[in-house]
Amino acid sequence: MNDPLPSAAAPSAPPASKDAANLDLIGIFYYVVAAIAALFALFPLIHVGMGIAMLSGAFDQPGHGTPPPAAVGWLFIVMGSGFILCGLAFAAVLVAGGRRIRQRRSHTFCIVVAGLSCMFMPFGTVLGVLALVLLVKPEVKALFAAN
Repeated sequence: MNDPLPSAAAPSAPPASKDAANLDLIGIFYYVVAAIAALFALFPLIHVGMGIAMLSGAFDQPGHGTPPPAAVGWLFIVMGSGFILCGLAFAAVLVAGGRRIRQRRSHTFCIVVAGLSCMFMPFGTVLGVLALVLLVKPEVKALFAAN
């Protein structure tokens, strides 16, 4: 009659398999954040388009003063293109980091990518902190060392 009640909790998986599952999730989230970063990196296409319009004379209207100099159009094109390239490169680094995390390769590279992703607020910051917390665990380092 005084038998203790059986535990309702299911047996938990070993920590290594939980860490492996968490690494896989973090890797997938890196792909998602990379897609968002790539989308935001394309916003300066507006500036590139405006620069092309300035160079082609779309802003030349009679009776409204002088059109902007060609250097302003080139400035819009060069700066917009530079921001696009930097943003797409950042997205590519996030994809590479996510892939390396899922493959359990290049532990140091994954830590660097986790730190860099903290710059992309708010999603990258959350993802970067969670990845850093996971990547510094000795069990996770052992998973990377095994590959």
